[in-house]
Amino acid sequence: MGEITSSPLTLDHPQVSRFRLDRVSVIVGGHLVQDTYSAFLAPLLPSLIEKLALSYTQAGVLSAVTQLPSLLNPLIGYLDDKVNLRIFIILAPAITATMMSCLGVAPTYPSLLFLLLITGVSIASFHAIAPAMVARESGSQVGKGMSLFMAAGEMGRTIAPLVAAWALLTLTLEHMFPLAVFGWIASLIIFIRIKGIPVHIGNRVQLKAALPVARRLFIPLFAFLFFRSFLITGMGVYLPTLLQGQGASIWMADISLTIYQLAGVFGALFGGTISDRYGRKPVLFIASLLAPLTVMFFLRTSGWLALLVLIFAGIFSLSSQPIMLAIVQDHLPDHRSVGNGLFMAINFICLSVAAVGIGVIADRMTLFQAFQVTAICGLIAVPLIFWLPTPPAARVNPQTVEVKD
Repeated sequence: MGEITSSPLTLDHPQVSRFRLDRVSVIVGGHLVQDTYSAFLAPLLPSLIEKLALSYTQAGVLSAVTQLPSLLNPLIGYLDDKVNLRIFIILAPAITATMMSCLGVAPTYPSLLFLLLITGVSIASFHAIAPAMVARESGSQVGKGMSLFMAAGEMGRTIAPLVAAWALLTLTLEHMFPLAVFGWIASLIIFIRIKGIPVHIGNRVQLKAALPVARRLFIPLFAFLFFRSFLITGMGVYLPTLLQGQGASIWMADISLTIYQLAGVFGALFGGTISDRYGRKPVLFIASLLAPLTVMFFLRTSGWLALLVLIFAGIFSLSSQPIMLAIVQDHLPDHRSVGNGLFMAINFICLSVAAVGIGVIADRMTLFQAFQVTAICGLIAVPLIFWLPTPPAARVNPQTVEVKD
């Protein structure tokens, strides 16, 4: 049996300052698979609405229920800073794949909600732990680590519409469950490869000592996320429904979502990395300003021009997430999982409210007008960036467990 030792590390230590791509890639790959399956809802939504005769408000509740378990994120993050919860990262892709591949089997609206609730627990468990693990293995390049992590998620959401469209036209909505096998394979691969990552056992710094910093950060961040969530949810959840309502085919609607998400891959990939060099808030400000402007332009265009504008909308809309994750990690280096858990909980709650809110607006007005409202909300979020506190000097002082053979 190996000898277990623990030791505090600083940013100057070679184990911390080095960017461990081999270890980061394990979590990044899991995120790719996880978010591919979790993104099935948007492309399947028009078919589910038709099958179960749902209103836009009921459709919005589906997305909200998926986000509901995110309320557990702070607790999961807190426990991860105390004990080893990497089993959640191992099992999440398999559980999410199974639940999302069986949505078409659900005979009633309540049963559909149940499947999505289980999916939400799986999503929350993965996202509460994985970013903190990536941050610990990114050394002094946290922005780069967050960019790779988020880019993998965006790539998953890029693949999802194409896979879902193929499944709808080939397997049909009720017979998509064989797709779940790839999620189980991913969980097996993660189980084998994650053994090489040292177990994090937390830090002796008391959590209450970080509360003043967390309070200064999360109050303005909550306000920013609330308004930004309407823009992100509109494009990420309702875009295929909007386009099909305007006469687009299943393929065209899902390809449009794929283009948006693929552009977001590049936005997520470079957003955090650029912020490492030029600063978090300046890069976040530029991306947040251009995102709603491009969405407004998209709503007023058609044809190939609309697809071109959609690319820029994806780049600017989805480049903010890794920057915000990096900001949280910068402020709470001693409690990465707790900080990430709080961020994810707030973010998912805002996304849930936005999903239902957009559905209510669409039922009372039109879905197109609801999209216009989301763009206005995106503009409201921009000046709130100046309310965010300045991150402290970079510092890492975690304790890890190393197993010596």
